[in-house]
Order: sequence, then C-alpha cells, then structure tokens
Amino acid sequence: MSLLVVLLILYIIWDVNYFIRCIFTVLAGRLFQGKRKVTDTTTIYGLCTSQDVDIFLRHMNNARYLRELDFARFHFYALTNLYELVRQRGGGAVQGASSVRYRRTIPIFHPYKIQTKLVWWDDKAIYLEQQFITLADGFVRAVALSKQCITKCNVSELLKTYPEAAKRPEMPADLKLWLDAIEVSSQKLRKDK
Repeated sequence: MSLLVVLLILYIIWDVNYFIRCIFTVLAGRLFQGKRKVTDTTTIYGLCTSQDVDIFLRHMNNARYLRELDFARFHFYALTNLYELVRQRGGGAVQGASSVRYRRTIPIFHPYKIQTKLVWWDDKAIYLEQQFITLADGFVRAVALSKQCITKCNVSELLKTYPEAAKRPEMPADLKLWLDAIEVSSQKLRKDK
C-alpha cells in the first residue's frame, strides 16, 4: 500500500505522463525506425485527446502544441544521433526560442503527425521547422520554428561529421526575418539595463 501512495504522490508532483511519453517516443523511434540523416525529415504521430483540449473541449490547447513539439525534437535527436554527438563533446541542447503559427485548430479525437526538419544552423544553434499535419486531410495546421542552442560545441564543426551536412543550406527567408525580430528584441532588452 505504501508503494501505491508513493507512486500516487510522484504522479501528482511530477508530470509522469510527460516522462513516459519521452521515453516511449525515443525508444520506439530507435527500435522500430532506422537511423536518419540529419537533413532528413522525421515524423511522429499523435491524437488530440481529452487531455489535450482547451476549456471548451473542442480542439487542441495552444500549450499542448509546444509540448508535442518537444517529443518531435527528442525523436529527431534520437534518429539522427545528433544529441549523442553533442553529449560526447560534453555539450547539451536547450530551447533558445520558438515561434508557432497556428493556421487551423486540431479538433478533438483527430490524428495528426508532426514533421521535423533541420533547416539551417550557425556556430551556436540549429534551427528546426516543425509542422502539425492532420492525417484526414493532409492540412498543415500549425508551423513552428525552433532555435535549439547547443552548448559547449561548435555546431558548424559538429555538423561537418555528417556527410549530408557538409555544406550549410541557404537561410530560409522566414527564418531570417524571425531571427532579425529576435535580435531587435535582444537589443531593446539590452538598452533597458
């Protein structure tokens, strides 16, 4: 009985579902999918359940999109072996910025997929584009840009270990505008000090 109480307390204090889903996503990717090139698009699948919806119980809550993007990034890191290489060099990865553009809601009980693609990188970060696509109609419901800051590693040097990433692609126009907006915000915050 005491073990059950401890488990219940842990379930209340920590978001156990999040950790279970992280482990499941990474293990399922490694066990049932082959390795991917760092320039490949990776895909995970989801279903908008009653735990994902907004207060009106009709469609996915905005905060859930960000949570689902985490799982898709973990999956990307696992299949491309990128995180392993970062860890071997003593580094880590942290979310530096993200921007989500919602185009249409994902209704409750609708299946969807999230496609993740590395679109650009510099010496300090990788930039991912992630799309939520509903399976019934193939419509892109939301698009996210993510800046993943890689610590204690030179990202350009790290990516040269992947033959397919020997040459960095041209920066997408929407990414450039987004990074410019981030820089404007940073300058403003620096002036406030």
